[in-house]
Amino acid sequence: MARATAPARKALTTAIAGTLAFVMFFPILWIVVLSFKSEVDAIRAPLQVLSSGWTLDSYGAVQERSDYFKHFWNSVIISLGSTFLGLLVAIPAAWAMAFVPGKQTRNVLMWMLSTKMLPPVGVLVPIYLLFINFGLLDTRIGLVVVLMLINLPIIIWMLYTYFREIPGEILEAARMDGASLREEVLYVLTPMALPGIASTILLNVILAWNEAFWTLNLTASRAAPLTAFIASYSSPEGLFYAKLSAASVMAIAPILIMGWFSQKQLVRGLTFGAVK
Repeated sequence: MARATAPARKALTTAIAGTLAFVMFFPILWIVVLSFKSEVDAIRAPLQVLSSGWTLDSYGAVQERSDYFKHFWNSVIISLGSTFLGLLVAIPAAWAMAFVPGKQTRNVLMWMLSTKMLPPVGVLVPIYLLFINFGLLDTRIGLVVVLMLINLPIIIWMLYTYFREIPGEILEAARMDGASLREEVLYVLTPMALPGIASTILLNVILAWNEAFWTLNLTASRAAPLTAFIASYSSPEGLFYAKLSAASVMAIAPILIMGWFSQKQLVRGLTFGAVK
């Protein structure tokens, strides 16, 4: 009886997982479909959209109207720059919280996480004024700093959980062998937590790549990333569905490709320390 039940349960689980995956992926799939349609066909009923002709005109129009590669490189620089700058701060901070005894560690972690609960619009005006005073408005450096500070609590939390899975005795042995604090962090702790650090990098690159609120409010043209590139196709004249879909596909394609090729590292990092 148990043998007969196991395949049925496995098939049911697979069906449910497949259905949920399709539901989550369907918006992206529909955007891809609309990107290959004309503006007239894009606003038709779904069945009419699927039966209409396919064209690359929207991609050509998007490239003619906007400099895609400028926005693309802005997104690359801002997302990678904010992530690696955050790692420079988060690795020592997570090390201290994971291996230096203290009763306030949990309180500090909760305080840092509570900053993510503040609505971004609540601090928009002071940050905007600071950007104007320091000449950081519409600059990559300004966005790198802001996105690093926004994602820093998540980076520290993730690294803290990974570092806690590493036995403290290994670090103590390194100290007994004469390793300095810098050598302990760089040559002992970091290599052992590499899967967790890799998954942290991937997740925060995605978060920075998709950030829209700050990039739309703190940039104009020079440092505008792909989020601003997409938003430019929403105008008072109306929504250009086909062109907007083409711009969206061009914006999400790089991060989808990166996630596809790095999914093994991401899963390995997220399950790091789960099995003893």
